[in-house]
Amino acid sequence: MDKLLVFGHQNPDTDAITSAISFAYYLNQIGVEAEAVALEGPSEETAYALAHFNTEAPRVIQTVSNETTAVALVDHNEFQQSASDIKNVEVRYVVDHHRITNFETANPLYYRAEPVGCTNTIIYKMFKEKGIEVPAEIAGLMLSAIISDTLLFKSPTSTEEDKQVAKELAEIADVDAEAYGLEMLKAGTNLGSKSNDELLDLDAKTFPMGDQNVRVAQVNTVDIQDVLKRQDDLTKLMEARNVAGGYDLFILIITNIIDSDSTILVIGNGAEKAEAAFNVKLADQTAFLPGVVSRKKQVVPQLTEAYKK
Repeated sequence: MDKLLVFGHQNPDTDAITSAISFAYYLNQIGVEAEAVALEGPSEETAYALAHFNTEAPRVIQTVSNETTAVALVDHNEFQQSASDIKNVEVRYVVDHHRITNFETANPLYYRAEPVGCTNTIIYKMFKEKGIEVPAEIAGLMLSAIISDTLLFKSPTSTEEDKQVAKELAEIADVDAEAYGLEMLKAGTNLGSKSNDELLDLDAKTFPMGDQNVRVAQVNTVDIQDVLKRQDDLTKLMEARNVAGGYDLFILIITNIIDSDSTILVIGNGAEKAEAAFNVKLADQTAFLPGVVSRKKQVVPQLTEAYKK
């Protein structure tokens, strides 16, 4: 049997990278040979977590079918967010906390999806169900993912399960979740060294909505104006990305992790859908969204509903 490759989505965030690591470890412990890989390298936030817990980043791959016949997907299920040749291999496992769409397999598989704030919350439960001990370094990485996905439990995606699992993982990793988490999140807001191209790729996903393709990117910052200073250049680049990538609409969510608010920059056809989704009027192609921090819960569902009308 081929070794399973375990990976998260394109433009991987901390959960995508670390859930590949934790789930690959889990699979190996239950007798399934597996390797954690990534579709791209880690962000600064993720690199901070990896360095803090003395773990090497997963090997970056471009395609999967040249290496294996079977894979495990973590933190995603939509094929357009996965490896480019995902349809050429068998998906044997999925562990995810997102909506399920554009997904089908020829054979039965293990699929676990739960409405929690982070994939690693689910994986930790799987460790406990099998009685498998979580190494301290992996516990720290899993904790990092929960902190990242829930913005230190300020996001509406955060659940009591996430908080309890984070508490247990913090004890195993021997860290103060609040102090460590804030430093990790701040590490991910260092955007000054990022080019506009890099900024738009830090955490971006494409979503089919009706017969349209909507690209939604998100960046975290401690000062929204620092990003909006680049608006002219970002607008031109987003327009070019729409043409090159076949996107009908490109939305950049600029999130202040301290104030837990966001401003959106909306470029392309369908701006009225964004206005309807968030009950706002765009001014200079932007709108302020108080209290909005979660793409998964506060942006994508609202846009999806708007595109149905």
